[in-house]
Amino acid sequence: MIHSFETLSHSVQRKVAAGLVDNILNKNAQEREDLFLRVLDMAKVFWGDRLTEEQYAVVAAEICKPDSRWMNIINHALNELHPNVIKTTFLNLGYEAFFRGSREIKKNRRIYNCNIPWLILFDPTSACNMHCAGCWAGTYGDRHQLSFEDMDKIVTEGKQLGIYLYMMTGGEPLVRKKDILRLAEKHSDVQFAVYTNATLIDDMFCEEVTRVGNIAFFLSVEGDEHANDSRRGDGHYQTVMQAMKLLKKHGILFGISVCYTSQNIKAVTSDEFLTDLSQKGAKFGFYFHYMPIGTDAVVQLLPTPEQRSYIIDRFAHIRSPKSNIAFFPIDFQNDGKYVGGCIAGGRNYFHINAAGDAEPCVFIHYSNANIHSSSLLDILQSPLFMAYHRNQPFNENHLLPCPMLENPEALKEMVTQTKAKNTDFASPESVEHLCEKCHVYADQWFPTAERLWNEQKTKYD
Repeated sequence: MIHSFETLSHSVQRKVAAGLVDNILNKNAQEREDLFLRVLDMAKVFWGDRLTEEQYAVVAAEICKPDSRWMNIINHALNELHPNVIKTTFLNLGYEAFFRGSREIKKNRRIYNCNIPWLILFDPTSACNMHCAGCWAGTYGDRHQLSFEDMDKIVTEGKQLGIYLYMMTGGEPLVRKKDILRLAEKHSDVQFAVYTNATLIDDMFCEEVTRVGNIAFFLSVEGDEHANDSRRGDGHYQTVMQAMKLLKKHGILFGISVCYTSQNIKAVTSDEFLTDLSQKGAKFGFYFHYMPIGTDAVVQLLPTPEQRSYIIDRFAHIRSPKSNIAFFPIDFQNDGKYVGGCIAGGRNYFHINAAGDAEPCVFIHYSNANIHSSSLLDILQSPLFMAYHRNQPFNENHLLPCPMLENPEALKEMVTQTKAKNTDFASPESVEHLCEKCHVYADQWFPTAERLWNEQKTKYD
């Protein structure tokens, strides 16, 4: 059946995929091996040569390996999550985004000769119900927000390009929870993920999320209770823990979002921290390197070369068979080797802020285009985005991926040449001012990055 799968219509393919999920859910862990191999074959149909025979063999061996750590984690998740969440996530994130969407994106990149991203990050609102130290959102109120029609336009046009994954940040996105649920219900074939401070998650909302099935969450947490509440306010840590209990009780997929700095890097990567989160139901985490954006940025919070080396080694261990922690960390800055360097500028993602400005990255507040006056394709073909397209990767060493943090002259040149405007709501700054803060960091990190990159190449060549 899998060999004739490609000849089926889109709707029939989705029904076949849905049936496969139903079969997986009706089997126990020992009986799922053949079904997982069928999912792997489905990936091969869509990815073709991008899934090499060697890669296929490695994944197949892991599926068939007795007591495989990763298969144990997957089976544990299948037993813990709500069936509608599992089914919808597989169909939308798996079939639509990873499989079918990836092929459509690859085709459209050739047709339009520009970057077409795999996901879009957008801000429903700049409003926030908190007043965290160092964050502008709580003081800016609802000055900026995307209307439901704006968000619907983003998703509708995105699907036409093959994009089936949408993430939301802010502000606090769940200030707009009714519109988010409405959007998820209308676009039931895409996957949404929400970065949230967790304070607006309650039982009633969780019931609605399991009903629609296609929303996952990243809960912001800064370390243990003392470290977290010193920045976010007394009681916030316990609020996040309560939200995790609710999400786990309702079988909703969630992870964490962490900004690591020179001050918290050990705390947010410790065995105790990660084990506690996994036991509370968090399956994964996005870790973001501190970025010195804004005129009030504290450059002392930038991790040292030694600290950045530590987190690279630390996450390699957590993701290896040597670790028994059922948690998968994703390091936005240091995992460039898996995605070919910088993924911004529409190469794999870009950001639309609450005023509608299209920014190449959530950390790069410059723009030539706005969703209110431009289509997604117009945005991706705008001067700044095309500059990204021409210049990526910004460094062949993918431990030096960013045009701001590690290659600041690259960002300065692109912004200057394209005459992109600054789009920072709270602390606008010139590109020269921004990049000047990064030069010392880039120079200090470069020798270590070169050594680590050469060691990795020697290991895997």
